[in-house]
Amino acid sequence: MKLLFVADIVGEAGRKILKELLPGIKKEERIDFTIVNAENSAGGAGITPRVAEEIFFLGVDVITLGNHTWDRKEVFEIIGHPRILRPANYPPNVPGKGFNVYVPSFKGVKIGVINLMGRVFMSNLDCPFRKSDLIIEEIKTQTSVIFVDFHAEATSEKLCFGFYLDGKVSAVVGTHTHVPTADERILPGGTAYITDAGMTGPGDSIIGVKKEIILKRYLTGLPVRFEVAREGPIFEGVVIEIDEGTGKALSIKRIYKKRTGNP
Repeated sequence: MKLLFVADIVGEAGRKILKELLPGIKKEERIDFTIVNAENSAGGAGITPRVAEEIFFLGVDVITLGNHTWDRKEVFEIIGHPRILRPANYPPNVPGKGFNVYVPSFKGVKIGVINLMGRVFMSNLDCPFRKSDLIIEEIKTQTSVIFVDFHAEATSEKLCFGFYLDGKVSAVVGTHTHVPTADERILPGGTAYITDAGMTGPGDSIIGVKKEIILKRYLTGLPVRFEVAREGPIFEGVVIEIDEGTGKALSIKRIYKKRTGNP
């Protein structure tokens, strides 16, 4: 099975380049299943029903979220959608699901997808390590192919989480920082890992926000209102090949594509 994960979609620029490049990448890489992190897809913060529909229409199988899950009040209209996952380590009774098991349309093998959030420099949620054990135990009754989107800030926490899940899941892909890392690898137990997959959105920016706004904040120390950039759209993510029988990863490859001009 070949899986494509598209890194954090940011604003209109991210959605437009996703629309432009996703079909070709899926065909070129012979992708069986596509997951995108879309927690910043609506105006740079959160997601709405219209944006989710737009993303699904492009052939995306699952949308994962993160710390911006609740930024748009409209999210409560779609948070129960079976193909939209918010971090699983929110407290009990929070709307939505943090994991699910899917059957790719032209494959008989099921795939479990888990969305979890880190706690270092982030919200103080339930422990993602212990929560992952409970979820994996449940998913393993249906499939050995398991993908984890770990939405976290600290590289140390991401690395620890990757090694903790090594051999238990097929892949652990880090999101949140919008800056891709060059440490993609197969860990000793057969788990594909990368600390951060990057961002799909305005590359001529500071992690998706207009450069001059962030520079002003650093130079003056004054609060500023963030505005999503539009220039230099980029497409980032990873392609992971997984052995359907064992659930172990066979390869992981970074994807980076850039288009000049405005979206």
